Amino acid sequence: MKENYSNPTEATLDRIGGKWKTAILCILAEQGAMRNGEMKRELTPITQKMLTQQLKELEADGLILRTVFPEVPVKVVYELTESGWSLKTVLDPLCEWGKRFVKVDRRET
Repeated sequence: MKENYSNPTEATLDRIGGKWKTAILCILAEQGAMRNGEMKRELTPITQKMLTQQLKELEADGLILRTVFPEVPVKVVYELTESGWSLKTVLDPLCEWGKRFVKVDRRET
């Protein structure tokens, strides 16, 4: 992640851009806290490696919180931080547009 950006959109897309980050944020905004396996099922065909990488980047950017519960087996839950929730007004229209697009796309095939 850069420190200096030429415009605010560049800073935003640096944090939420890409195929999976926005999808992860939308799912967490819609469904609340989730475990890794639950997200992986929702995001099929994402690989475990890619999911882990994206979650680490979102956590490093302060958009999601990773909570580890000391149980056996270990329980790890991901949820949006306050900064993550602040993206909800941006994510909601993107998610809704995607849902409409997918419905239209599937009907046309």
